[in-house]
Amino acid sequence: MAHIHLQDGSLPIEWLAIWWAFSIIILLVCLIRLRRRELEPSRLTLAALSTATIFAIFQVSIPVFGGVHLSLMPLVGILLGPFLGPVVGLVVNLFSAAIGHGGWGLIGANLVINSIEIVTAWAVYRVTARWETSIMVRGTAAVFTALFAGNLAMIAIVLVSGLQGVSQGLAATAAGLAVIGSVNMGIGAVEAVLCGYLMTYIARVRPGILGRMEDAE
Repeated sequence: MAHIHLQDGSLPIEWLAIWWAFSIIILLVCLIRLRRRELEPSRLTLAALSTATIFAIFQVSIPVFGGVHLSLMPLVGILLGPFLGPVVGLVVNLFSAAIGHGGWGLIGANLVINSIEIVTAWAVYRVTARWETSIMVRGTAAVFTALFAGNLAMIAIVLVSGLQGVSQGLAATAAGLAVIGSVNMGIGAVEAVLCGYLMTYIARVRPGILGRMEDAE
């Protein structure tokens, strides 16, 4: 999944401030929108469960090319919508930084990436509601598209910000990031299918959850 796992000091401080500014704007928009609508207790419960689950999954490293992990951020976007989802993303990133999974300064950049994944998955899932296709297909397509968008955002943020203490040129950095992105998308394909199956299961045993999330805004 797309997550900048670098430690503090890897990106220039001015760019860290810029990504933090973007993330604060995102959170302000989300909080303002959430204040205008009364949140159902069931959605808050689902948000809390999603936060705990994603934080735990973040810490499970798959031993491929130095270690990667699943995200589930796109699934959060589908279940919770584009405004409650980034709040979950913030909490997960804060807890992850607290145990050394990425630097504190990179929370802003990672939240921007996660928000792109969340909004993309939500948008694709809603658009595909007009198609005569299964939840499995819609969920898989939404999650894979969101992870692809998140990987592009991750690569763009690192390239635009620049890595401190690295002597290689922009082309070499881009090539290395492309390899990382390719590995991420390989894992992302697996995650997309798993999320598709999970959504199919939810639709079967708790159809009310997905039914309400169709209108989540």
